[in-house]
Amino acid sequence: MSAGMPDGRYPGRQCTLCDTGADKDSIMKSKDIFEEYAGELKVVEQRLMDIFRSDVFLIPVVGRHILSSGGKRIRPLFLLLSADLCGYKGEDRTTLAAIIEAIHTASLLHDDVIDCAETRRGRPAANALWGNPVVVLIGDFLYSNALKLAVFQKNQKIMEALSEATTRMTEGEVLQLNKIGDPDITREEYFTIISAKTGVLISAACRIAGILAKMPEERETALARFGLKVGIAFQLADDVLDYVASQKDLGKRLGKDLEEGKITMPLLHLLKVATEEEREEVKGIIEEALAVPKEERAEAGSRNLDRITELFTRYRVIEESLKSARELIGEAQAELAVFPESREKEVLLAMAEYAMQRKG
Repeated sequence: MSAGMPDGRYPGRQCTLCDTGADKDSIMKSKDIFEEYAGELKVVEQRLMDIFRSDVFLIPVVGRHILSSGGKRIRPLFLLLSADLCGYKGEDRTTLAAIIEAIHTASLLHDDVIDCAETRRGRPAANALWGNPVVVLIGDFLYSNALKLAVFQKNQKIMEALSEATTRMTEGEVLQLNKIGDPDITREEYFTIISAKTGVLISAACRIAGILAKMPEERETALARFGLKVGIAFQLADDVLDYVASQKDLGKRLGKDLEEGKITMPLLHLLKVATEEEREEVKGIIEEALAVPKEERAEAGSRNLDRITELFTRYRVIEESLKSARELIGEAQAELAVFPESREKEVLLAMAEYAMQRKG
């Protein structure tokens, strides 16, 4: 790595994103939130394992591997927090939270197959252990079993929310594949991809809480918009972390998006502000990333990441990318103005800040 980056961090920055505007009080709040909901998230985890239940022994085996690798369960937590904001305490909240996480997990399984991933959260990816055909089918099983469980809710609006989310998630993946290695991808196309990749499922989680509570249309829609904007901000921050996190915290090799030819916000901004000569150089790096044989990508990726990071520093790319995420968080929080002030609203607003506080 370049001088001053012994562990692959962006020079002059900490690996956390919380120096972009989130204050210490909100940081403490997010830690408290996870602790406060730990018991209920454990119930969600148990119900999620139930969705993996099958007489085909390999399905629960893969399920245990995936669930034991951790994860913050952000999407279920947003559903639980939104349910509390709406005053809904029924059992269905944990069932729907598990369904949301099952859909997310299925998408991750398919993503890892598409990306030929070797690790997930610092552990061997399921496809690296059991092969692509098995993992694709288990992902399909999760999708179908989660939606089957949702049908038992006998609520058309919930099914519409879940169906719309899964459809858009698939569309986003297809668009992303189509735009791999394309330096001419537009900002609008990028935001379409990340809204589908992360925004729509968090939006569905928040909206479903409103549906369970039988909220007026105005509040249900506000929750959906809140979740969408928070989700987009989360993905934007993730795309930044791919370049600036501590590799230990990130759980995968830094610069993986660059290595795979994915043009995310940092590269988009760099291509906009760099000189013509530098733009051609960056385009050459993107082309090289896709042309290099897989076994040589780590070495080439490290070399290219050094140069890209140098350009990021020159043009304050990371700061500008995070500014976009910060603005989205502000817009998301404003969507909740239709709800009266309460502790539950304060907690949900604080949780939105978590996008800017993560290390990996």
